[in-house]
Amino acid sequence: MTLADTVKQDLTTALKAGEKERVDALRLILSELQKAAKDGNDDEQAILRRERKRRLESAKAFRDGDRPELAAKEESEAELIAAYLPAELGDDELRAIVEAAVAEAGATSPKDMGQVMKAAMPKVGGRADGKRVSAIVREVLGA
Repeated sequence: MTLADTVKQDLTTALKAGEKERVDALRLILSELQKAAKDGNDDEQAILRRERKRRLESAKAFRDGDRPELAAKEESEAELIAAYLPAELGDDELRAIVEAAVAEAGATSPKDMGQVMKAAMPKVGGRADGKRVSAIVREVLGA
């Protein structure tokens, strides 16, 4: 069963329960998944990560614009999307992956950050945001 099928089932359940906000968010998610599948992009998790990131950026913009009610809506959609993603890596697990990538790339200075990121990101597999990974890489390399 694909992620899109799971979202469809949850959408049906939310419709029957009369959860309007959840229905709206699930419809948007399903639409993005179907559009990507039509375009030939089968990486459903990447699509969900992108959509979650968009919601979080929008929430930040709304908070900066003094619109907390809109920010709260975006944040709740981001949480809903996050429920369909694999669990985030803990800091210790992420640090171990980065340290292994540093050793694998033979990195010794901040100049080697690109090589380390290139080695670490596939191992992270979308279970951590690129910003978190780069922050730990900088810390490990002493940047």
